[in-house]
Amino acid sequence: MSSINMSLGQSMRQEQKLSPRMYQSMEVLQMPIMDLNERLNQELEENPVLELAEPTVDEFDPIEPEEPTGDPGAKELVVDAESGETDFDRLDALSRDWDDVFDEEHRRSRNGIDEEGDRKHDAMQNMASRPESLQDYLNDQLSYLDLDDRQSRIVKFIITNIDESGFLSVIDESDPEYLKMLGDRQYEPERAVRRRVPSLEELAGNFCQLDEEVTTDEIEEALFTVQQLDPPGVGARDLRECLLLQVTADTPHRDLVRRMIEDHLGDIPHNRLPAIERATGASIPVIKEAIEVIRRLNPKPGATFAPDNIPYVVPDLEVTRDDNGEYQIKLLDDWLPNVYISPRYIELLKDKDTTPEMKEYLRKKIQSATWLQESIEQRRNTLQKVTRAIIEHQKAFLEKGPEYVQPLKMQQIADQVGVHVTTVSRAVDDKWVQTPRGIMPLKRFFGGGKTVGGEEVAYEVMKQKLLEIIGAEDKSNPLSDEDLVDRMNELGYPVKRRTITKYRQIANIPSSRERKEWAK
Repeated sequence: MSSINMSLGQSMRQEQKLSPRMYQSMEVLQMPIMDLNERLNQELEENPVLELAEPTVDEFDPIEPEEPTGDPGAKELVVDAESGETDFDRLDALSRDWDDVFDEEHRRSRNGIDEEGDRKHDAMQNMASRPESLQDYLNDQLSYLDLDDRQSRIVKFIITNIDESGFLSVIDESDPEYLKMLGDRQYEPERAVRRRVPSLEELAGNFCQLDEEVTTDEIEEALFTVQQLDPPGVGARDLRECLLLQVTADTPHRDLVRRMIEDHLGDIPHNRLPAIERATGASIPVIKEAIEVIRRLNPKPGATFAPDNIPYVVPDLEVTRDDNGEYQIKLLDDWLPNVYISPRYIELLKDKDTTPEMKEYLRKKIQSATWLQESIEQRRNTLQKVTRAIIEHQKAFLEKGPEYVQPLKMQQIADQVGVHVTTVSRAVDDKWVQTPRGIMPLKRFFGGGKTVGGEEVAYEVMKQKLLEIIGAEDKSNPLSDEDLVDRMNELGYPVKRRTITKYRQIANIPSSRERKEWAK
């Protein structure tokens, strides 16, 4: 019996083993458009049978060009070492069918060259005009909050005083470098202009000069709102506050970590573990674990938005809405290198005078090129199908905004498209789509939910409702989780306390006690 189970296990492992062709197909599917462009250019350099097709006027015609006549099977070049003469038959048919298309004497017309320039220009228009700054990212999140016009202006003012590291700061006007800049607009400081932490009173005064009278309480409330935004730790006034903002209920050794940040941050670099042990009563092993937790926190939450760290986003697809209100899906890969298998090497493979060694070499290279072409075509088809299925589920999101996002799982899309869920995961990984609401990652459309009143509500919606309620609470008397349950019930979301606690933790919102302490 055990031998039968062993043989079955071995058989299953053999069936699950991926062929090189399948592996390449999955790899190409997972590539974002820029990586695929690099891959094609690399293949052009390394595979001699691949050549770059010169674009023609017809290639830019919006109407699909007619395919060469002949046996449809001849258009798919599949070279397999075990298929024998069948390969040569297909090579011969392909060579005849595509003889005119791949005529090496063909030269582009002037119009063709101009058209190519226009197409490259259009491709560049799909790229982000400039990297998203930290301020842009923070301001975009304000649309999810229930702020009136005055609150929004104050919060945006606070955001303008967030520096590149993500800290609240203003320019130190006594800095000699800053004074030189004031006297000479063309002067470039030898170092970054010094900044300092402003008081709430100073911020209130600065806002009054720009807008209208504002109280320090309103400034403090706006700062608290900013500190709830992503990335965690943003809006802090010093390193301690920055790290404390990143400590959540799920943080290991949470209370000890908070105390070490508050009282022993200077002891950690000097490895003064006995001093921390005496003050906290925690054991050395636990203290070491807490130190590792602290080291994983981000001391500069805004640094990832520095210009040198921001990758340019190039969307793989575009979603547009036609006159009938229907959404259309378009792949944005026209500017990729248009490659084909050179007829010269096909003829060389058929030539009886070609040595067996050369034929084997050519066979492998043609096989590699064919697999690449088929993988790219499969990638195109899968991306279109998956994106179309996603948009069908998320029309309300595109039409009304993020608060209308529907709960959606990758398994749902996989079932609808008829592929494995891992295929959907690879298809949306690191892919961006240009929509009427801007460029966003495909993964943005996915998210779980909870059944409320017979309908499933997305976690994102619950999170936004919580942020709205907490953003409007009395900061000196913040709402407890029980109070939040009551408010959510009033809004038509009957949830339990443990659910509120879970959503609050997902949104990185501190407890009412912590919010009250931080408001002091």
